[in-house]
Amino acid sequence: MRWKRTIQLMDVHAEGEIGKVAIGGVPKIPGNTIAEQLNYINTVDDSLRRFLCLEPRASSIGSVNLLVPPKRPEADAGFIILQADQAHAMSGSNSICVTTALLESGMIEMKEPETIVMLDTAAGLVKATATCKDGRCERVTLTMTPSFVQELDVELDTPDWGRIKLDLCYGGIFYALVDVGQIGTTIDKANARTLVEAGMKIKEMVNRTMSVVHPEIPEISGVAYVMFRDTEADGVVRTCTTMWPGRVDRSPCGTGSSANLATLHARGLAKVGDVFTSRSIIGSEFKVGLQAVTEVAGRPAIIPTISGRGWTFGLHQVALDPFDPLAEGFALTDTWGPEAGNIR
Repeated sequence: MRWKRTIQLMDVHAEGEIGKVAIGGVPKIPGNTIAEQLNYINTVDDSLRRFLCLEPRASSIGSVNLLVPPKRPEADAGFIILQADQAHAMSGSNSICVTTALLESGMIEMKEPETIVMLDTAAGLVKATATCKDGRCERVTLTMTPSFVQELDVELDTPDWGRIKLDLCYGGIFYALVDVGQIGTTIDKANARTLVEAGMKIKEMVNRTMSVVHPEIPEISGVAYVMFRDTEADGVVRTCTTMWPGRVDRSPCGTGSSANLATLHARGLAKVGDVFTSRSIIGSEFKVGLQAVTEVAGRPAIIPTISGRGWTFGLHQVALDPFDPLAEGFALTDTWGPEAGNIR
């Protein structure tokens, strides 16, 4: 074969959201921390991200998780989340996918009935507690990095919906959280395109007019996603995270649910020991718990837990022909959404 690069991927999804895991062939990425490696991909060389996340080797749906050697001595593995727009610091669904892949592939020894895997991420250390039976990872409960409110009830003037309110929060990455009724629709599979187009507009306006930077991790800045939320009749929080350039998260979104839990705590609606259910646009669910309260750079914060399931469904190898004229990858608006026109 004349391939220039090959990477082995395990296909995994967590409650419907695809999070492929690169288990072999990942090149060395410069950086003394996972955050520095994330920054390198986003600011110096994004060729690996484009190779794995754009057409013709990928589709608009899902993420690719790069397994990298951990930088923290207490961690078992490190990973970086690659998506169509950039590398991201943290994800609940992808942490579940990575844990499931590590255990079911045998890269980390599975112990029944429970295996603990410590994950090194750009956002910090994540503890994954996997319930295991008969060689299968049945459920993963994540002890997430601290989540906090940046600002509640921020007003934003929009040309489409007038003045709306949103919460700026951090749950491993920054979110703008919007009650879905303000944009005149509901969180339903039939409304996915409407939701994602609204989310892209709001994200652009927020990042153009507001600045957010993590007070301790400067590599994490800017609102990554807009998550729409609603409360259903049974008290479950319905979520829909919109992702650039034009899709919605199929899972209930772990980092978004963590950010939302921080808003509930800040408003006096959640206390230590409480457990909520977050339900996705396709009906899958995460259990979201408030484990403890803490601080981040003097700011009140919480330690959330996210519990969900992951499934492996394939194994394949991606290769790059050195003569391929489309080596840099591409995306078209017919499947990726209007924002794909901004991908060079």
